Amino acid sequence: MALEHAILVSLLERPGSGYELARRFERSIGRFWTATHQQIYRVLKRMESDGWVAAEEIGQDGRPDKRAYSVTATGRAQLIDWLRRPVQPEAVRHELAVKIRGAAFDDDAGRAALIGEVERYRADHEATLHRYLTGEKRDFGGDADLDAGQRLQHVVLRGGIAYERMLLDWLDDVLHTLRDL
Repeated sequence: MALEHAILVSLLERPGSGYELARRFERSIGRFWTATHQQIYRVLKRMESDGWVAAEEIGQDGRPDKRAYSVTATGRAQLIDWLRRPVQPEAVRHELAVKIRGAAFDDDAGRAALIGEVERYRADHEATLHRYLTGEKRDFGGDADLDAGQRLQHVVLRGGIAYERMLLDWLDDVLHTLRDL
């Protein structure tokens, strides 16, 4: 997947400015496709010149004008073409897992430091799970009233919740194992 496809999906869900798009990446999309503000703005500019998105200047009182982006027919066609291509399994790169395996070659002080790192990593993912659950409760109280787009957003969120729960279980196992060495 290219950043362009994540941007197209986000803009089809809700058109917006580059800043608004970057905020969406920080809050939700960024957990499965990361991008910096600079990358988003650079790609938006290229997508606009390629005709995938169109920008509208919107005046703001007391602030500089902003550009609101929306997907063009060409952009939608590009997304549909990409959606219909097969997905290849992704290679997983997990630095912490390599460090955990490498702990066999470190001393007790090194393993103690690794325990602290795993605890920090776990706390970060526990906070992420809490954010996901809070967002789910806020945004998806009852599936019956959701449209197709919202139902698909919810199923992706449920995948994120399941992933975070699995990761927390695994990290608890890692901590138990490291402390038992």
